[in-house]
Amino acid sequence: MERSHQNRKGRGNHSSFSSSSQSTRIRNTKVSNFNESSSATNYATNNRSNAHDDPQWKPRRGNTSSSNNQKEKIKTEEDKEADSSDFPRLIGTCPFMCPESERSQRERLQDLAVFERLHGNPRKTSPALAVKKFCRTISAKHMQASDVRPLPVLEDTLAYLLNLLDSTDHPFEVVHDFIFDRTRSIRQDLSMQNIVDDKSIYMYEKMVKFHVISHLKLQRCRSSSNISSVHYLNMEQLTKALTSLYNMYDANRDSGTVYGNEAEFRSLYVLLHLDSNTQPMGESLSLWFRSVLHPIIRSKEMCFARSVLRFYQMGNYMRFFSTISAEASYLQYCILEPYINKVRALSLSYINNAGYKLHPYPLAHLSKLLKMKESDLEVLCNACGLETCADDVGNKLLPTKQTTFCCPKEGFQSYNFTGLEQFES
Repeated sequence: MERSHQNRKGRGNHSSFSSSSQSTRIRNTKVSNFNESSSATNYATNNRSNAHDDPQWKPRRGNTSSSNNQKEKIKTEEDKEADSSDFPRLIGTCPFMCPESERSQRERLQDLAVFERLHGNPRKTSPALAVKKFCRTISAKHMQASDVRPLPVLEDTLAYLLNLLDSTDHPFEVVHDFIFDRTRSIRQDLSMQNIVDDKSIYMYEKMVKFHVISHLKLQRCRSSSNISSVHYLNMEQLTKALTSLYNMYDANRDSGTVYGNEAEFRSLYVLLHLDSNTQPMGESLSLWFRSVLHPIIRSKEMCFARSVLRFYQMGNYMRFFSTISAEASYLQYCILEPYINKVRALSLSYINNAGYKLHPYPLAHLSKLLKMKESDLEVLCNACGLETCADDVGNKLLPTKQTTFCCPKEGFQSYNFTGLEQFES
């Protein structure tokens, strides 16, 4: 599931991102561009989740993107409470995934997640199971170094959490809820220590991947009644983590060089804005593109995203599906999947309205254009209020000029994308 981390282009090879690798570079300067909540304000104004995971910071390098410096940052009272920039630098010393004091307290309160219980006992855990929870009202001013995990411990904790994604013992919603909270705590510890280096960038890339993959998997979960709110909260944290990752790229940039995975993660911004009615990242594409480096604009990942955006806005479903089939990465597909059925329904509307009534459209041919099985296409037609028929030899057909077309009110079910079955697992 995880792609191997690529080293920055134009730099020497780095060692692996492990606890034994290079010592961490920690920023001492005041910081002002790392507030995850500000860029997502338009998307999550009324959400109950506080957005002070990451205190604000400003990069100290002189060649940081000027657009980031010009963005207006709205700082709430909660952000001010969590801001660590006005206090002496904090260096964590906690050697465990969860501080001992928190672990003991949560044992007494029976506040242990199912993954943290020793032999299933809700009152007992261990250092190998307990993971520090996210705290909304935390303040670096009153935080003890023994309660904050240093970078090597945070790296090991993140690796442990992401391994749980493959767990089949519990529903994905349960797995997601646990990792969702504990990765926020990781971001919080990174922020309180003002850690902004290559290792923290790699960690942020992995946490963004978690939210992107969850974006797809949560949409396929229909067993829970509150799945829509969970999906909303996941999108909120995805936009915050992605914005912070972009700021970290800019802060650590040397002479216009580009990180190996940066183009793909930048392309996600474009794909999140396919629908002009939504602006989850809070800034229009026309403004955002001005701050993107030319090598990223020319990259194959960004060219793919811009092509998909163009075909989606034009309603060119044939090019839309053929481009996705030929070029999409897994992360890009996870963002695009919710749009795919919308475009399929749009194509059915086109064909139904523009087709010749005396010549029904063969489903076998249409299924190839829409990259889906013929049987799934028939189900989609019926869900959209269109009837199908068969000719004398049994070939399925879609009669046109039907007046009953409508998009299903309950939403679309999930259909496989022919050619990308490896992404469906």
